[in-house]
Amino acid sequence: MLIKRPRRWEIPESEATPEAVFFGRRRFLKGAAAIAAATTALGATQADAASLFGNLFGGDDSAKPAAPEAPDPTADLYPAKRNPAFTLDRAVTPEPVSSTYNNFYEFGTSKGIYRDVGSLRTRPWTVEIAGMVETPRTVGIDDLIRAMPLEERLYRHRCVEAWSMAVPWTGFPLSKLVEYAKPLSGATYVRMETFLDTAMAPGQKAPFYPWPYVEGLTMAEATNDLAFMVTGVYGKPLLKQFGAPLRLAVPWKYGFKSVKSIVRLTFTDKRPETFWESLQSSEYGFWANVNPAVPHPRWSQATEEVIGTGERVATQIYNGYGPEVAGLYKDLGSERLFM
Repeated sequence: MLIKRPRRWEIPESEATPEAVFFGRRRFLKGAAAIAAATTALGATQADAASLFGNLFGGDDSAKPAAPEAPDPTADLYPAKRNPAFTLDRAVTPEPVSSTYNNFYEFGTSKGIYRDVGSLRTRPWTVEIAGMVETPRTVGIDDLIRAMPLEERLYRHRCVEAWSMAVPWTGFPLSKLVEYAKPLSGATYVRMETFLDTAMAPGQKAPFYPWPYVEGLTMAEATNDLAFMVTGVYGKPLLKQFGAPLRLAVPWKYGFKSVKSIVRLTFTDKRPETFWESLQSSEYGFWANVNPAVPHPRWSQATEEVIGTGERVATQIYNGYGPEVAGLYKDLGSERLFM
């Protein structure tokens, strides 16, 4: 007789929360410091400054109709079959909610960024495999997606700003992309970065951010079963505001680790300096694992708001995925694992 033992992250399948609620990170650091000081002197709040920067560099809340899109070349692959090993304990956020409240700093600081991403061109799109690999190469996104085993997974998502959601992502395990890349034995990290195109993404004109957006994982993290490359959501190709056409999901870490609109993966033996870490390493470190006992320097991480419900719940260590990932960090006692 087959006895199925559920994994620790499994929870009722009827429940998950979309990424419509990608709260802002409101960081005015380094080059932004002088501007923030000036706005404060004039009586403006930090939120006012964020709005100002959004209007200057993209992210105006006034409606900007997007140009009509050609059909996604991979649309026939969706919906993908749901992997029953990845289920949830909370309701999926309705798509109309999750798809209209997002972060995408490349296009501005507005949470209504769905109005401003129409200029994001997702075709043609290529992904470069570089660094310490057998054969560096560049692959078209549609060829890459069709070469991978797509599946749907329900994941919890925890933002560093103490809110959470649950999302029905479609994609493939990052480990499959690592296999595809054929890294050399000396590679210990995967560095991931977004596009850089100020004509397409006006937010990238902001001089105080270290564009392009860069994130990274250790090879052990990248090959963990939970690390997931996302190409779709809600049973269809990924919408632009979610980070189309390719983004990362690492559900045991704070959301800023889940880099969007990836164009390059570099395998390396040097730890990448990541986007938010380079801006303010005392608040946003390389590891960024979820831990309710380690507060952010400016707020508690003990609880989180489940977006769309108004409910506040206790935060779980590693966002509830501890049994699956805690072993990755057992020999890293000197590292700041939870920032």
